[in-house]
Amino acid sequence: MNNVDNNCGLMSIGTRTVDENCGLMSIGMKAPDFTAVTTMGTITMSDFRGKWVVFFSHPGAFSPVCATELLSFAHINQEFENRNAQIIALSVDGNHSHLAWVNQIYEEEGVIIPFPIIADVNGNIARQYGMISPMSSGPEAARNVLIIDPDQIVRAILIYPLNIGRNIPEVLRILIALQTAEEHNVATPANWFPNQPVMVPVPQTHEELMQRQRESESMGLSCRDWWWCHRQLPPDND
Repeated sequence: MNNVDNNCGLMSIGTRTVDENCGLMSIGMKAPDFTAVTTMGTITMSDFRGKWVVFFSHPGAFSPVCATELLSFAHINQEFENRNAQIIALSVDGNHSHLAWVNQIYEEEGVIIPFPIIADVNGNIARQYGMISPMSSGPEAARNVLIIDPDQIVRAILIYPLNIGRNIPEVLRILIALQTAEEHNVATPANWFPNQPVMVPVPQTHEELMQRQRESESMGLSCRDWWWCHRQLPPDND
Protein backbone atom coordinates (compact mmCIF):
# COMPACT_ATOMS: atom_id res chain seq x y z
CA MET A 1 0.00 0.00 0.00
CA ASN A 2 1.27 3.45 -0.86
CA ASN A 3 1.15 5.57 2.26
CA VAL A 4 2.67 8.72 0.76
CA ASP A 5 0.50 11.79 1.30
CA ASN A 6 -1.29 12.47 -1.99
CA ASN A 7 -2.67 15.85 -0.92
CA CYS A 8 -0.53 17.75 -3.42
CA GLY A 9 -0.16 21.44 -3.99
CA LEU A 10 1.77 23.38 -6.61
CA MET A 11 4.68 25.69 -5.97
CA SER A 12 7.13 27.52 -8.22
CA ILE A 13 10.89 26.97 -8.06
CA GLY A 14 12.63 29.27 -10.49
CA THR A 15 10.84 28.72 -13.78
CA ARG A 16 9.48 25.30 -12.82
CA THR A 17 6.19 24.32 -11.22
CA VAL A 18 6.37 21.22 -9.03
CA ASP A 19 4.24 19.26 -6.63
CA GLU A 20 4.87 20.77 -3.22
CA ASN A 21 3.72 17.83 -1.09
CA CYS A 22 3.79 14.72 -3.29
CA GLY A 23 6.60 12.34 -2.52
CA LEU A 24 7.84 14.27 0.51
CA MET A 25 8.91 11.77 3.15
CA SER A 26 9.26 12.67 6.81
CA ILE A 27 10.34 10.88 9.94
CA GLY A 28 7.53 8.77 11.37
CA MET A 29 5.88 7.99 8.02
CA LYS A 30 5.22 4.45 6.86
CA ALA A 31 7.64 3.40 4.14
CA PRO A 32 5.67 2.85 0.90
CA ASP A 33 5.70 -0.74 -0.32
CA PHE A 34 6.96 -1.55 -3.80
CA THR A 35 8.19 -4.41 -5.95
CA ALA A 36 11.30 -3.76 -8.03
CA VAL A 37 13.87 -5.38 -10.29
CA THR A 38 17.38 -5.23 -8.84
CA THR A 39 20.89 -6.56 -9.46
CA MET A 40 20.00 -9.40 -7.07
CA GLY A 41 16.58 -10.24 -8.47
CA THR A 42 13.12 -8.94 -7.69
CA ILE A 43 12.55 -7.53 -4.20
CA THR A 44 9.61 -6.07 -2.31
CA MET A 45 10.08 -3.56 0.50
CA SER A 46 7.71 -5.51 2.73
CA ASP A 47 10.04 -8.52 2.38
CA PHE A 48 12.32 -6.73 4.83
CA ARG A 49 9.79 -6.28 7.61
CA GLY A 50 11.54 -7.31 10.82
CA LYS A 51 14.86 -5.85 9.64
CA TRP A 52 16.25 -2.33 9.59
CA VAL A 53 16.67 -1.00 6.05
CA VAL A 54 19.21 1.57 4.86
CA PHE A 55 17.70 2.75 1.58
CA PHE A 56 19.81 5.17 -0.45
CA SER A 57 19.55 6.72 -3.89
CA HIS A 58 22.21 7.94 -6.27
CA PRO A 59 22.09 9.87 -9.56
CA GLY A 60 23.19 7.09 -11.89
CA ALA A 61 25.46 4.25 -12.89
CA PHE A 62 29.09 4.91 -13.87
CA SER A 63 29.21 8.04 -11.73
CA PRO A 64 32.61 8.28 -9.99
CA VAL A 65 31.19 9.72 -6.75
CA CYS A 66 28.48 7.06 -6.67
CA ALA A 67 31.08 4.36 -7.22
CA THR A 68 33.01 5.51 -4.15
CA GLU A 69 29.79 5.34 -2.14
CA LEU A 70 28.98 1.81 -3.32
CA LEU A 71 32.49 0.72 -2.39
CA SER A 72 32.28 2.40 1.01
CA PHE A 73 28.96 0.73 1.79
CA ALA A 74 30.34 -2.60 0.56
CA HIS A 75 33.41 -2.39 2.79
CA ILE A 76 31.30 -2.10 5.95
CA ASN A 77 28.25 -4.04 4.77
CA GLN A 78 28.96 -6.78 7.33
CA GLU A 79 28.67 -4.22 10.14
CA PHE A 80 25.21 -3.30 8.89
CA GLU A 81 24.27 -6.98 8.65
CA ASN A 82 25.50 -7.50 12.21
CA ARG A 83 22.97 -4.83 13.18
CA ASN A 84 20.09 -6.65 11.42
CA ALA A 85 20.15 -4.02 8.67
CA GLN A 86 19.72 -4.47 4.92
CA ILE A 87 21.28 -1.96 2.52
CA ILE A 88 19.30 -1.20 -0.65
CA ALA A 89 20.45 1.21 -3.38
CA LEU A 90 18.44 2.87 -6.16
CA SER A 91 18.93 4.86 -9.32
CA VAL A 92 16.75 5.54 -12.34
CA ASP A 93 19.08 3.58 -14.65
CA GLY A 94 18.15 0.17 -16.04
CA ASN A 95 19.19 -3.15 -14.54
CA HIS A 96 21.62 -3.97 -17.40
CA SER A 97 23.43 -0.70 -16.74
CA HIS A 98 23.65 -1.50 -13.03
CA LEU A 99 24.92 -5.01 -13.73
CA ALA A 100 27.61 -3.71 -16.07
CA TRP A 101 28.59 -1.10 -13.47
CA VAL A 102 28.91 -3.46 -10.51
CA ASN A 103 30.81 -5.91 -12.70
CA GLN A 104 33.27 -3.20 -13.71
CA ILE A 105 33.70 -2.24 -10.05
CA TYR A 106 34.47 -5.88 -9.31
CA GLU A 107 36.95 -6.16 -12.17
CA GLU A 108 38.76 -2.95 -11.22
CA GLU A 109 38.53 -3.06 -7.42
CA GLY A 110 37.98 -6.74 -6.64
CA VAL A 111 34.92 -5.86 -4.54
CA ILE A 112 31.51 -7.49 -4.99
CA ILE A 113 28.64 -5.10 -4.26
CA PRO A 114 26.75 -7.24 -1.71
CA PHE A 115 23.42 -5.46 -1.73
CA PRO A 116 20.71 -4.93 -4.38
CA ILE A 117 20.55 -1.87 -6.63
CA ILE A 118 17.03 -1.05 -7.77
CA ALA A 119 16.44 -0.20 -11.44
CA ASP A 120 13.79 2.52 -11.04
CA VAL A 121 13.66 3.42 -14.73
CA ASN A 122 10.35 5.29 -14.54
CA GLY A 123 11.25 7.02 -11.28
CA ASN A 124 8.09 5.90 -9.48
CA ILE A 125 9.85 4.58 -6.39
CA ALA A 126 12.18 7.57 -6.22
CA ARG A 127 9.20 9.93 -6.33
CA GLN A 128 7.36 7.96 -3.63
CA TYR A 129 10.38 8.24 -1.36
CA GLY A 130 11.13 11.91 -2.11
CA MET A 131 14.41 11.01 -3.79
CA ILE A 132 14.02 13.27 -6.83
CA SER A 133 14.76 16.84 -5.86
CA PRO A 134 12.40 19.52 -7.20
CA MET A 135 15.54 21.61 -7.77
CA SER A 136 16.93 19.05 -10.23
CA SER A 137 16.68 19.82 -13.94
CA GLY A 138 16.67 16.12 -14.86
CA PRO A 139 15.10 12.85 -13.78
CA GLU A 140 18.07 11.58 -11.75
CA ALA A 141 17.65 10.73 -8.07
CA ALA A 142 19.40 12.85 -5.47
CA ARG A 143 21.68 11.45 -2.75
CA ASN A 144 19.03 10.54 -0.18
CA VAL A 145 19.38 8.07 2.67
CA LEU A 146 16.38 6.75 4.60
CA ILE A 147 16.79 4.53 7.64
CA ILE A 148 13.67 2.42 8.09
CA ASP A 149 12.95 0.39 11.22
CA PRO A 150 11.69 -3.23 11.45
CA ASP A 151 8.07 -1.97 11.49
CA GLN A 152 8.85 -0.13 8.23
CA ILE A 153 8.62 3.32 9.78
CA VAL A 154 11.03 5.98 8.51
CA ARG A 155 13.31 6.88 11.40
CA ALA A 156 15.96 9.10 9.77
CA ILE A 157 16.44 10.97 6.49
CA LEU A 158 19.69 12.38 5.11
CA ILE A 159 19.89 14.39 1.87
CA TYR A 160 23.13 15.33 0.15
CA PRO A 161 23.69 17.47 -2.97
CA LEU A 162 24.59 15.65 -6.17
CA ASN A 163 28.24 16.71 -6.10
CA ILE A 164 28.96 15.76 -2.46
CA GLY A 165 29.56 12.15 -1.49
CA ARG A 166 28.04 10.76 1.69
CA ASN A 167 29.90 9.94 4.90
CA ILE A 168 29.08 6.23 5.07
CA PRO A 169 30.36 5.65 8.63
CA GLU A 170 27.96 8.40 9.73
CA VAL A 171 25.05 6.40 8.30
CA LEU A 172 26.17 3.42 10.39
CA ARG A 173 26.58 5.66 13.46
CA ILE A 174 23.01 6.93 13.08
CA LEU A 175 21.70 3.38 12.77
CA ILE A 176 23.53 2.34 15.95
CA ALA A 177 22.28 5.45 17.76
CA LEU A 178 18.67 4.71 16.77
CA GLN A 179 18.96 1.10 17.91
CA THR A 180 20.66 2.09 21.18
CA ALA A 181 18.08 4.76 21.98
CA GLU A 182 15.21 2.36 21.29
CA GLU A 183 16.64 -0.61 23.19
CA HIS A 184 17.59 1.34 26.33
CA ASN A 185 15.02 4.20 26.31
CA VAL A 186 17.77 6.81 26.17
CA ALA A 187 18.95 9.60 23.89
CA THR A 188 22.37 10.24 22.38
CA PRO A 189 24.12 13.59 22.87
CA ALA A 190 25.89 15.64 20.23
CA ASN A 191 28.87 13.92 18.62
CA TRP A 192 28.00 10.60 20.28
CA PHE A 193 29.75 7.41 19.24
CA PRO A 194 29.03 3.83 20.33
CA ASN A 195 30.16 2.96 23.87
CA GLN A 196 30.13 6.59 24.95
CA PRO A 197 27.70 7.71 27.71
CA VAL A 198 24.09 8.29 26.68
CA MET A 199 21.53 10.70 28.10
CA VAL A 200 18.49 9.61 30.09
CA PRO A 201 14.99 11.11 29.81
CA VAL A 202 14.17 13.94 32.20
CA PRO A 203 11.96 13.13 35.22
CA GLN A 204 8.24 13.44 34.60
CA THR A 205 7.14 14.10 38.20
CA HIS A 206 8.51 16.06 41.17
CA GLU A 207 8.90 12.79 43.07
CA GLU A 208 11.11 11.39 40.29
CA LEU A 209 13.09 14.65 40.28
CA MET A 210 13.73 14.41 44.04
CA GLN A 211 14.69 10.75 43.76
CA ARG A 212 17.20 11.53 41.05
CA GLN A 213 18.75 14.28 43.16
CA ARG A 214 19.05 11.93 46.16
CA GLU A 215 20.01 8.71 44.43
CA SER A 216 21.67 9.59 41.12
CA GLU A 217 24.85 7.68 41.98
CA SER A 218 23.04 4.50 42.99
CA MET A 219 20.93 4.82 39.83
CA GLY A 220 24.11 4.73 37.76
CA LEU A 221 23.76 8.34 36.64
CA SER A 222 26.29 11.12 36.26
CA CYS A 223 24.35 14.40 36.51
CA ARG A 224 25.14 18.04 36.03
CA ASP A 225 21.64 18.83 37.21
CA TRP A 226 18.39 16.89 37.66
CA TRP A 227 17.47 17.38 34.00
CA TRP A 228 20.92 16.76 32.53
CA CYS A 229 22.14 13.25 33.28
CA HIS A 230 24.34 10.73 31.52
CA ARG A 231 24.49 6.96 31.87
CA GLN A 232 27.16 4.52 30.78
CA LEU A 233 25.68 1.48 29.04
CA PRO A 234 27.37 -1.93 28.99
CA PRO A 235 29.99 -2.24 26.24
CA ASP A 236 28.64 -2.86 22.77
CA ASN A 237 30.79 -5.54 21.19
CA ASP A 238 29.09 -5.71 17.77
